[in-house]
Amino acid sequence: MTDGLSANLQHLETSATIAISAEARRRKAAGEDVIDLGAGEPDFPTPQVPAEAGIRAIKDGKTHYSANEGILELRAAAATHLSLLSGGRPVNADHIVVSNGSKQSLFNACFTLFGPGDVVAIPAPAWVSYPQIVHLARARPVMIAGDPEWSLKASVKDLARMLPGATGLILCSPCNPTGAVYTHAEIRAIAQWATERKVWVIADEIYRRIHYGTGPAPSFLDLPEDLLERVVLITGVSKTYAMTGWRVGFALAPAKIAKAMAALQSHTTTGANHPAQFAAAAALGDERVEQDVQRMVGEFRKRRDIVVSRFRQDLPGVEFVDPLGAFYFFFRVDSFGKITGTDFCTRLITQSGVALVPGAAFGDDRWVRLSYAAATDSIKQALDRIVSFARKLGD
Repeated sequence: MTDGLSANLQHLETSATIAISAEARRRKAAGEDVIDLGAGEPDFPTPQVPAEAGIRAIKDGKTHYSANEGILELRAAAATHLSLLSGGRPVNADHIVVSNGSKQSLFNACFTLFGPGDVVAIPAPAWVSYPQIVHLARARPVMIAGDPEWSLKASVKDLARMLPGATGLILCSPCNPTGAVYTHAEIRAIAQWATERKVWVIADEIYRRIHYGTGPAPSFLDLPEDLLERVVLITGVSKTYAMTGWRVGFALAPAKIAKAMAALQSHTTTGANHPAQFAAAAALGDERVEQDVQRMVGEFRKRRDIVVSRFRQDLPGVEFVDPLGAFYFFFRVDSFGKITGTDFCTRLITQSGVALVPGAAFGDDRWVRLSYAAATDSIKQALDRIVSFARKLGD
């Protein structure tokens, strides 16, 4: 025990992305002109169909405890949804566990699969909570640096070279913070590597529908069944359906693991918000919502194109990852001189009123993350400020 706190928390740090948004809100409340491009959530309202389903559930008295693993309506809708995304392959609703957001699904999976002495590989840059959650499970996260020539993705060679004795791997695609997307061939190669070495894979596919190629992004569910025996797939409704505040995520896992995660959850949160589960079921199962999804993804694509073209035009020497999914733009700042991502973001919000997230939060402080999940006019105004600020640094 240290300073009165449990050793369980010895590695714990607050979420940098949440802290940036809180700082932006604080400055706005103080009257400053601040544009927040740090938030990792859609700026759109929840579509009408799931919103009304949630309200209807409350009015119908569906406000009590639900089953630990989630209501059948949602698990069935999720199974059908995942099946349709991957060519109609069978997906068993009994293998799905609903939680309070995909973050709890990730925690449940890590706490169920890993423990003291286990090593978990995490391709970096990576979302801030992955290593924190692994530490909470008393396992050891090992960050595997992605290749700058390969959109900062990690290959099987990288994994095999760095971690011959790995117990687990957490892989996010489309990726937060880079926007990179693993191809079908890359996912298959990683799954084969994991199967041969008996490595558990936690596949975070929360951004799968926000993909700028054809159809949804490639998924582990596109692979043959024999490559999925050690895969836990994490997803939810927060990003695709603009439902971050509803707090509904879910995991698809082998039967034994799903049962264990539900049992674990029965002693923590019991389960996800009951009315919110009916809203999520409507989001996944009502065809009318698909039009909302297509509209939102179309807007994200337009915003991505604005950001990419502006950097190419006005900051041509700046290295960045070409975003093929999610709603993040990850660019490198050390070309502006001896400056870190943290310094860049601190000076940018102070001098120019734009909030971005430094790469230190994701494991590499040479980079900075910009979220284009914001109104187009705000993005354009922020880009004006970023370009002006960056040019002054380069002088």
